[in-house]
Parts: sequence; C-alpha cells; structure tokens
Amino acid sequence: MKFKKSKKYINNDIDPDEIFLDSKNLPNFNTQQFEGRLEKSISKRSLFFLGAFFSLVFLFFSWKAFTLQILKGDEYLKKSENNSLKKEPIFADRGLIYDRNGVPLAWNESEDKNTIDQFAFLRRAYYKEPGFGLLLGYTSAPATDASGRFWQENFIGKDGIEKVYDKELTGINGVKVTQEDVKGVVQYENVVTEKIPGRNINLTIDSRIQSKMHERIAEMARNSSFSGGAGMIMDLENGELLTMTSFPEYNSNVLSSGKDKETIQGYFTDKRKVFLNRPVAGLYAPGSIVKPFIGYAALVENVIDPNKNILSNGSISVPNPYKKGAKTIFKDHGSFGYVDMRRAIAVSSDVYFYQIGGGYQDQPGLGISKIQKYMKLFGVEDKTNIDINSEKQSIIPNPGWKAKTFKGEAWYLGDTYNTSIGQYGFQVTPIDMLRAVGSLANGGELVTPHLNKDSIDLANKKQNINLDLDKLKIIHQGMRLTVTEGTGKALDLEKIKVAAKSGTAQVGYGNTNTNSWIIGFFPYEKPRYAFVVLMERGPKSASGNATRVMREVLDYMTIYTPEYLQ
Repeated sequence: MKFKKSKKYINNDIDPDEIFLDSKNLPNFNTQQFEGRLEKSISKRSLFFLGAFFSLVFLFFSWKAFTLQILKGDEYLKKSENNSLKKEPIFADRGLIYDRNGVPLAWNESEDKNTIDQFAFLRRAYYKEPGFGLLLGYTSAPATDASGRFWQENFIGKDGIEKVYDKELTGINGVKVTQEDVKGVVQYENVVTEKIPGRNINLTIDSRIQSKMHERIAEMARNSSFSGGAGMIMDLENGELLTMTSFPEYNSNVLSSGKDKETIQGYFTDKRKVFLNRPVAGLYAPGSIVKPFIGYAALVENVIDPNKNILSNGSISVPNPYKKGAKTIFKDHGSFGYVDMRRAIAVSSDVYFYQIGGGYQDQPGLGISKIQKYMKLFGVEDKTNIDINSEKQSIIPNPGWKAKTFKGEAWYLGDTYNTSIGQYGFQVTPIDMLRAVGSLANGGELVTPHLNKDSIDLANKKQNINLDLDKLKIIHQGMRLTVTEGTGKALDLEKIKVAAKSGTAQVGYGNTNTNSWIIGFFPYEKPRYAFVVLMERGPKSASGNATRVMREVLDYMTIYTPEYLQ
C-alpha cells in the first residue's frame, strides 16, 4: 500500500521565530556575547521616565537662575558691593647678619599688631652695643599710602651692609587673598603663594674687638676733644676685616624704626658728620705715616744708603720762591742729631724725609713724580673696592693737581718737602693706608679688604706689587724700632711684638688742630694682621692718642681674643 506525502510538511525555509531556543541544552553558550538570546527594543515606559528626569533637572536650574538673577538679584548685588577682596603681601623674612663667630648683628622681630600698621608685622633690629651703626647701616620698612595699599612691599637697605647686600638679604614676599564684608569681618582667606626668606650674611667682623675698638675711640674723642675717629684691623692673608668702626655714628635701630624724630633730626644737624663712614669715606692728611713708603722708594731708587746719617737738628731752610733773598724754613717737631733710615723712621724725623723726598744740598731727592709713583704702587689713590658703600679716592698732590686746584700755580720745592711728610694737599682714606701698610707687611701683596666672610672671590682677589724684600726688611726694622725706642713706644707689649708708624698731621686754619694716626702690623716676625687708627681733628697737644687707643685694644685682645695674637 502506497502513501502519498502531504505538501504542507515539505518546506525548505525555516523562520527563526518558529524555533524556541533553550540555552540549558546548549552547554557551550557564551552569554556575554548574547548567544542564544533575542534582542528587545527599549520600552516606551523607560523612555517616559528618562525624559521626565531630565525635564526636572532643567526646571530646577532654571528656577535657581531665576531666583538669583530676578527675585534676589538686587539683594546679592548689594552684598557683593559690600564685600571686598584684598591682595596682601605675606612679608618674607629678611636675611640675618652675623659676625664671624655666629653672633647675631641684625635680625627680624615681631611686634604687637596694634602698635604699628596692621600689615607690617616685622621690624628690623640690630646689635645693641655701639660701634656697628655705619657698618651695618639701616633699612626702610614696608609702607602704605592713605588708602592702606602698599607702595613699598619690602625692607630696603639704605646704608652699610644692609645696602650693599640688599639683593641677597631681601626675600620674596608671598601673597594672601582676603575677603571682608562691609564691617571688615574676614569671610575667608587664601594663601596664593608662599614667602621665601632672604639669604643670611656672615661677616668677617669679630663683634668683641669691634665693640672694644669703638669704645676706646669714643672715650679718647670725648676726653681729648677729637671730633671723631676710625679703627680697623685686617687679615693680611685674605683681606678679612676683624673690625671696622667709626665714631660718631648713628643708631641703626633708631633710623630703621623712624619713630624718634628728634634724635634723627639731631643726626642731620650734628657738625661731627654722623653719617660719614670715616674708614672708607673720610679724607685726611696722613702726616708721618707716609714715611715708611717714602723711605722704601728712596732705597729702591738708590737716593740714599740706609746707613747714611743725616743731621736732624730741627729745621732746614731754602730760598723763598716768592721773595728774593729771603729764606723759607721747614721745621721739624724736634732735634734728633744724626739719624739713618731706621732711626729716622723711629723718631719720625721731618728733616731726614725733607731731604730724601725733595733733596737738599748734596743729598739728592726722589722728586714729586717718584713720590707719587711709589705711593700709587702701594695702592694709595686707587680705591680698594671694599664691599661697603661710599668709598672715596685718596689724593696725592702733584704739579697737575696744584695747577688745577690753585688756578695755574707752579709747583715748588717746598711743596715736595711737605708732601714727603704727608702734608700739603695729601688726603688719604684710612682703608687706603690699611691696605698699603698691609702690603708693606706681607712682602708686597695688595689684598682686597672685605666684610663678607662667605665671599671667596674677594678673599682671593690680590695683586702682587713685587717689592724688593731686602729693602723692605730695613723699613720693617725701622717700624719695629718705632715701637721699642721711638714715637710708638706705647705699643711695646710683652706678649706680642708689634711694628708701627705714628703720624701727627697738622690741619685746620693756621694748623691749629691735628689728626693723630697709627698704622702697623703684628706679629713682627711673621706678620698676619695690619691695623690703622685715626683720631680726627684734635688739639695740637693730643698727638699720640691714636697709639694709646691701639694699645688698649691690643691689651684687650691678649686677654679675650688671644687666638689672633699667636
């Protein structure tokens, strides 16, 4: 029996919708790849809720904008006008200044906010002992205008070390933004940038010796009617200054504060020139302290044998260039008999140096050109370039200088005589003479005097002037004889051998006053330190006072700072 196939069961195309898939029966389905699943479209219900959510967010922000700008706009405008933003400096700490042993000489102090301008929380303070004013200088503080805005946002060094090293000492201020309401109540503060402190400076000065030097100069000035004075001690190896002080001086604390108007006004009216830093800016007739240099020049130029004796009997006389047939007498400060080079230095014979300087009878002289040449060799008339402000240039008189100063006047022999003993138009700074005697002591090396102990460049800045050491030895012997037998006998100490040369220069109208000088070095056998002390414009009877000041300083050093005398 044959069966016929039904056509409805024969269909080669299969519609996937007609197949029910069961993933449980297919063990290798990867459900992460949606195998065995049918895609569904997003429902209308989901779209409805999503649209409603974004509509609510839009309505919320629209309402807030409407409230801020329309409903409460005026209110918030008034608040913003009453609030203020202020940009205030956060004052950087100025660098500190120390002496060579770490003693603070200048620092910053906090003050009560209610005592000064509300933004200036610091003040500059200085070592309380006298003797440091013109060395350290002073600063001007940050300042505001009438509206309270700062027109000066930093401390500024105005003199001394504060001025010379102002860039290093000045830090970088920070910035703080403050919002205040109309009543001045701070709403918030925010530090925008942090402050950066300035760099500290370590000086070569020993504050103990500085104080003692100033104390003795000030006491001598008061007791013997000098108008001022200066004192320095310098290391011959590197130019470091152990002391550099000037009298009279200002008080750095008074000038930096600016509050004591009466005292400050007194500084400006003081006839003694309180603002004059005498060691570097004072110009003075040197007197006999030039004689060791003139003596060295005469030896090198073979003007005189060091053992030749010249009769020093109180004066010499030469024809008067202004009056025919008349004589001009050049006096000495005493009669010393026959003196050679060493003894002439020791007793400071003017007659001897008149003759080797300008010549006399059969004794030839250097002449003014060579006097100038050798004084310049020792650095006189050239600035030392010490690292402090206001250094002046010394003056060595010569024919060109005289013609310019005195309307074409000629140069005469008497001018050479007076120049040979440090008079006439001779004007020197104490720092010049300190460096000069230093080179005389160390064998011919001009060091650069300096105050910043950390400055390697200044310590290494030297010039060799190639001195004749055999001739120099004679000058050293004469300066040692000055101490043991001559005009510097006050410096004949037991614990330290000193070589020196004193000087008394006549100054003022009619030569009624004197400058008292002492220059020298120690220890004699192996020189390490040079010194200079000047007592300015005292009575004629006050010669030798500078030597007594230096003696008192050396006495102090033998007890309290013996490390410098070994």
